[in-house]
Amino acid sequence: MSTPFRPLCPNTRLPLVKAISAIMAALLSPIRSFGPRCRKRLCLPAGPSAGPSWRGSVRPRGSTAVYDVVVAGGGLVGTAMAAALGHDVHLRDKKILLLEARPRKMSEQLPKSYSNRVSAITTGSTTFLSSFGAWEDICSMRVKPFRRMQVWDACSEAMIIFDKDNMEDMGYIVENNVILSALTKQLDAISDRVEVLYKSRAVGYTWPFHYQTSDSSPWVQIDLADGRRLQTKLLIGADGQNSMVRRAAGIKNIQYRYDQSAVVATLHLSELSDTVSSLVWSTSHEHAIRLQSMDEESFVDSINSAFWSNANHSDFIDTAGSIFRSAVSLLMPSGTAARQLPPSVAKVDPKSRAVFPLGLGHATEYVQHRVALIGDAAHRVHPLAGQGVNMGFGDIACLTHHLSNAAFNGKDLGSLKHLLEYEAERQRYNLSLMAAIDLLKRLYSTSITPFVLLRTWGLQATNAIPPVKEQIMAFAMRLAANFLLECQRLPDLAQYWMLGTV
Repeated sequence: MSTPFRPLCPNTRLPLVKAISAIMAALLSPIRSFGPRCRKRLCLPAGPSAGPSWRGSVRPRGSTAVYDVVVAGGGLVGTAMAAALGHDVHLRDKKILLLEARPRKMSEQLPKSYSNRVSAITTGSTTFLSSFGAWEDICSMRVKPFRRMQVWDACSEAMIIFDKDNMEDMGYIVENNVILSALTKQLDAISDRVEVLYKSRAVGYTWPFHYQTSDSSPWVQIDLADGRRLQTKLLIGADGQNSMVRRAAGIKNIQYRYDQSAVVATLHLSELSDTVSSLVWSTSHEHAIRLQSMDEESFVDSINSAFWSNANHSDFIDTAGSIFRSAVSLLMPSGTAARQLPPSVAKVDPKSRAVFPLGLGHATEYVQHRVALIGDAAHRVHPLAGQGVNMGFGDIACLTHHLSNAAFNGKDLGSLKHLLEYEAERQRYNLSLMAAIDLLKRLYSTSITPFVLLRTWGLQATNAIPPVKEQIMAFAMRLAANFLLECQRLPDLAQYWMLGTV
């Protein structure tokens, strides 16, 4: 998958990235600032908060395995990173290791029940997964395409509908365990090139000196909980939002906790069909806890009420919206589309309900000497656009491209030169997308009348002008900003992703 921006000079910071970083810092205030923009050389923070890491150790005595690349973290992004590296033609002679603290998760048969954790996979991500055979494995298991998207505002009658005349797939809904199973299968196929250590947890990292001495190692040293010691020329941190690699490297992480939690569940839409859906409902922490503790009947009633209730409407907004919609219809009579009514939920799968807090996070640096961050270790976003794992896959495609070029040219994989090119490209893309998602979250989390009126008119005007919608769809496809069916219930934000028939 190609990246949307050209590689930039590795020793410069992008003006756009600086500007977006400043905007993000202002939005997330009060939090830590980005700090100085100069390149740090893996200086670890002082004091006990530095984490279980130390600097510049003596080369260990005896035999110590040395790898070209070690990927820390075997979730969706980490496993995909290892698979992409192992399948790259220019990296086939490299020694690659995937470290995962949990046991291997792969079953021969797909479970009959749906998982409550799903991802909206964009067409760009499917291209990436197809590059090493994983998408074909996913399609052989369980996947549902979506071809239509409808978004509406709970404070008014405004809505917007996206679809394609040729009924092409806009994206796909896939359970996370299905994706992981397909990725694991691809790793098994290249076991001679990629080693996987399950139930292996890193407890410390030792960073090389910036200058070499006779008794120092030039590589990153990794100490495992079982006493083993490894070395690698490049350490890739794919160990999630609480990344130990990021903390150990002393990379600052800008964080903001939203005043929301997400409730996930697996739903059945009708007693007379097998249509199954996955729910992600973003709401206040208190409401999320109540939803989780409700009995099944009350929970289903709450979902149906959120879809159908007009409690947040006001006569003024409805009247203003109706007048504006009528005026737009006169100017653009062919621009209106039939509204699809919300689904009615019949029941929820037992034990499928779960709650997790929502937040925004961004590492001030994605790379340092012999270290790179990908996925949630580098960035974390609100799930309203379903972009978390897609951003991670984009990181992988970009980093693999630069590492492949470095290997082809005989360069050191851990060199900052190409790692900084990866950072420049991905920060430029990710920060733009994160700012847009955060802005949408804030815009649709308020019921203040002027803001509701502005977004009502904006949705109505956009929905009535097909060329504008087509441009938005094209832009969304390029940015991998696809999501299936969002129900924006204010002051809460409810998101509905279909797993059943579309």
